[in-house]
Amino acid sequence: MSKVDLIIIGAGPGGYRAAEYAAKQGLKVVIFEGSEVGGTCLNVGCIPTKTYVHSATFAEARERMATVVSQLRQGVEGILSHPNITLVREKGVFTDAHTVGDYTADNIIIATGSETKWLPIKGVDKRLRVGEQSSGIPRVVDSTGLLNLETQPKRLAIIGAGVIGMEFASVFNRFGTEVTVIEYLKECLPALDSDIAKRLRKYLERPRVGDGTSGMKGGITFKMKTAVEDIADIDADVVLMATGRKPRVQADFANAGIEFDERKGVTVDDHFKTTVNGIFAIGDVNGKQMLAHAAEMQAIHVVNQIIGKPDNIRFDIMPAAIFTQPEAACVGPTEDQLKAEGIAYECRKSFWRANGKALAMGETEGMLKLFVSPADGAILGCHAYGAHSADIVQEVSVLMCKHTTIAELADMVHIHPTLSEILKSAVE
Repeated sequence: MSKVDLIIIGAGPGGYRAAEYAAKQGLKVVIFEGSEVGGTCLNVGCIPTKTYVHSATFAEARERMATVVSQLRQGVEGILSHPNITLVREKGVFTDAHTVGDYTADNIIIATGSETKWLPIKGVDKRLRVGEQSSGIPRVVDSTGLLNLETQPKRLAIIGAGVIGMEFASVFNRFGTEVTVIEYLKECLPALDSDIAKRLRKYLERPRVGDGTSGMKGGITFKMKTAVEDIADIDADVVLMATGRKPRVQADFANAGIEFDERKGVTVDDHFKTTVNGIFAIGDVNGKQMLAHAAEMQAIHVVNQIIGKPDNIRFDIMPAAIFTQPEAACVGPTEDQLKAEGIAYECRKSFWRANGKALAMGETEGMLKLFVSPADGAILGCHAYGAHSADIVQEVSVLMCKHTTIAELADMVHIHPTLSEILKSAVE
């Protein structure tokens, strides 16, 4: 049995970031990964999806996806080749609270990520695998299965209008696939301000005229406040199950004595400590903030605790983006949440159509809502859709972390012409 400083289970964004940071701090690290390094995000999630977003055709997307994923995976392999890191290419399994495989450590980080949450809809258990003939029955896939399709579907039905569903709906509609989105709630993207979400949905519904190569014709069809009872009732070639993800927990976690739930994930406190001293859980597996960048920052925070280094990471300020076309992004509460919680606020709006750079780019669709405190001008949150809205919201996130007021923002010079002037316009 070999003793090391830190054991990490899972080499996704949280796991490999923890390994890299810990190794640079001089810790001896062992990281277990039973699949490809990079986790869901790199191999079958964020990166492949964004490759599709920035490709003109389905065929081009598949070709570029393989190239981009391979290049980034090699980058992670390089990170994990650090002399202080040992990569064990097998699933990490607890023997007891301080032992995983052939290694023991006082500190262990669980970073096993998440997996598709399949709804118990009639017909889902009989879903066909990639390569099988459908015989008239829709092929049901999750996001990984959709990315692995070798031919572009003519008709795609998506169950769920969350981030995964909306991104794929936008991409495949642009490729020329007839797309229908079925959502149980009254509006798409529940984490996004309802006004912004509605405007984005209405835009995506608009008919589009193709350029002779992309094949775009109609907009996306949305069926809101609709429940699917039987897959056989869906008129499509392929059905994408996009109803969210659930923490990937392992039965052997019980060997360590930690508390976990099949739906909610591993129980942790605000510093990602589990119920067992020395064991932490970061990223999707703890169910707190299921975002790759959240996992990376949780990794840094946990390693800092292990080495006794303080930090001021604000996990209450967590920006997020949805890479539809146009994209959307948010940080902080929605207007509905502010109202429900009785928080006093003012709403400042600005529009892409009034921005010189947006006009020059031909990207005039978009709106930004900035929520501020009427008492002291503190920025409470920002929700937007439009070209590069994620970049604008990222700026707001930084300002919020530094307690910047709108009066101070108004005094900050913004380059002209840029889309960032949309934010400046909201405070003037």
